[in-house]
Amino acid sequence: MTTFTPAPGAAPLHRMIRAQALIETRLLMRNGEQLLIALVIPLLVLVGGLESGELVDLGAGRRVDVLTPGVLALAVMSSAFTSLAIATGFERRYGVLKRLGASPLPRAGLLAGKTGAVLLVESLQIAVLAVTAAVLGWHPSGGVVAVVAAAMFVLLGTLAFGALALALAGTLRAEATLAAANLVYLLLLAVGGVVVPLDRYPEAVRPLIELLPSGALAEGLRDGLTGQGVAWTAALVLAGWAAAGVALVGRTFRWE
Repeated sequence: MTTFTPAPGAAPLHRMIRAQALIETRLLMRNGEQLLIALVIPLLVLVGGLESGELVDLGAGRRVDVLTPGVLALAVMSSAFTSLAIATGFERRYGVLKRLGASPLPRAGLLAGKTGAVLLVESLQIAVLAVTAAVLGWHPSGGVVAVVAAAMFVLLGTLAFGALALALAGTLRAEATLAAANLVYLLLLAVGGVVVPLDRYPEAVRPLIELLPSGALAEGLRDGLTGQGVAWTAALVLAGWAAAGVALVGRTFRWE
């Protein structure tokens, strides 16, 4: 006769993170408003930017080749910052995070799980946007280096914006998080170097925009996917924002 000995305890951290990431992904995919921000708005910016002609100066080069990397950066910002901040803010308000706080899942596990879910959603976004851009005439260059650089910048951008989103949602009330996340999103879209390349801005403001996570992400993707190589300075800027955001979450995030 076999005797079974109970072995109570938490699951390994990697299993908890994977389970949390899958749950977060399902919740994000069921939310129509978040999908609107995550996919429909970047698609509208892509198509509208190509049709705007002389209204928006994108500089030299084919418009679709200059615009598409910026739209990919916008997609990352939509999911990793705006959608994540709003969803987490209301989870905190309704007590979901309080219950998670009573579980063995640590703050780092919550951050990793939500980041994993965002990366899954971003994979869908990037696939749809890339296919749409290709139909509209997009021809990325740079070969394998461009693909690796783009993946690196998407990961760094997700970490940076995700950490900032959790820092925002973990300190403000849900309604304030909703307003702040949408306001920051619109400001960065308008003047954060996302759609319009940095060299089209006045020289006086370029250094400031280069230090924004939005400007660094867009320029990194733009340089890589247009065959200009890896923008290491932009990568360092994003890594700095990610490190600062994670540290801020660790110090200020409140479960309720």
